[in-house]
Amino acid sequence: MSANVITILDWAEDLLDAHAFADYCPIGLQVAGRAEEVDTIATAVSCTFDVFERAADAGAQLLLVHHGLFWKGMSQVVDPIMRDRLAVLFDAGITLAGYHLPLDAHPGLGNNARIVDELGLTRTELPFAVHGGRAIGLVGEFAVARPTLDFVDDVTRLTGGREPLVLGAETYETITRVAVCSGGAASDIADAAALGCQAFITGEPREDSLAFARELGIVFIAAGHHATETFGIRALGDAAVEKFGVRHVFLDADNPV
Repeated sequence: MSANVITILDWAEDLLDAHAFADYCPIGLQVAGRAEEVDTIATAVSCTFDVFERAADAGAQLLLVHHGLFWKGMSQVVDPIMRDRLAVLFDAGITLAGYHLPLDAHPGLGNNARIVDELGLTRTELPFAVHGGRAIGLVGEFAVARPTLDFVDDVTRLTGGREPLVLGAETYETITRVAVCSGGAASDIADAAALGCQAFITGEPREDSLAFARELGIVFIAAGHHATETFGIRALGDAAVEKFGVRHVFLDADNPV
């Protein structure tokens, strides 16, 4: 089966409430392709030359990503890297669309929602990690306290065996309340502690993350920027399959960051 590319993009933006966010990048369409009809959608976390080539090899007419090509404050020069990336899209006629904060925040498809649910946490109503005018993170709780080291093992399994960087694991023997904000949200650690969380999961640390973990008394778990943001974009592709009957190919990457 196939569907009109504009119909798919309009559906995605409505589903994600995309324009309710003041994001750091363009939301939705970033590069217009040639095809009006789509029978294969590729999804990926980030835009790279390799991902574009793999999307072309998969015969995708539409590529949906979490991290798009363009960001506020970046150079507007089409340098050799950007030229080569764009050339792959142009040659293959692929349409590129990106959904950043909307795909972190979505209550069903979002990265943080998927992480909280997969870890067996019960969501709370506590607002956490406000970015772009919206709370995009979540706070979840265990009904029965979970041993800290067992919880770290759970996170490792969730991210496909990628061992997280854990700071302050000795702070608590057990964990009940956990804050989650995927990607590069290390600066939200103080808010997580203020909400009474014993642990905070994000993608990557900052230089000061160890000091904050110790001084705030919270377990900081950096589970990988890429690894914590595979959930939402893959879920969006799967939802497109269910809605339109198209083929979906998730293009994962070997990215330890």
